[in-house]
Amino acid sequence: MLQFLSVLVIVLLTAADQIIKYFVVADLKPIGEKVLIPGVLRLSYVENDGAMMGMLGGKASIMMIATVIILIVLLAVILSKKIKFGLLYCCFVGIIAGGIGNLIDRFRLGYVIDYIDVLFVKFYVFNFADCLITVGAFLIIGYEVYEIIRESKSKKEKQNG
Repeated sequence: MLQFLSVLVIVLLTAADQIIKYFVVADLKPIGEKVLIPGVLRLSYVENDGAMMGMLGGKASIMMIATVIILIVLLAVILSKKIKFGLLYCCFVGIIAGGIGNLIDRFRLGYVIDYIDVLFVKFYVFNFADCLITVGAFLIIGYEVYEIIRESKSKKEKQNG
């Protein structure tokens, strides 16, 4: 049942990403950009043929292959029932959904549609799928750091106790 719900959430998040991008193309592409909060946030239509922050520009095939491999591994992990439901599991689901959303763009268009433009810091334009991937990755890193610290404290307590 958990695997079914996970796949459903992945489908829904991926659909949300694609629906947002549909409206971005329909409504934002013709005008290029729209300020939402002056000095803070604007929507800017960008066709990104690279990876995060424009890295590997023009290397869509490398990005597609790497994404497919990562998605297969993550899907195998959650469908294998080897990981229990919790933070890591949810992070994997979000990363998979974001990866599929951007992969659809790469296969269909040859680039990813980006549109979220933060103005108060010099940053790159990104999209909802990127948010899913980035938040998932940072939470995994944070979780792993926490686990390393917790295990280290536990070892010290056993040695001292």
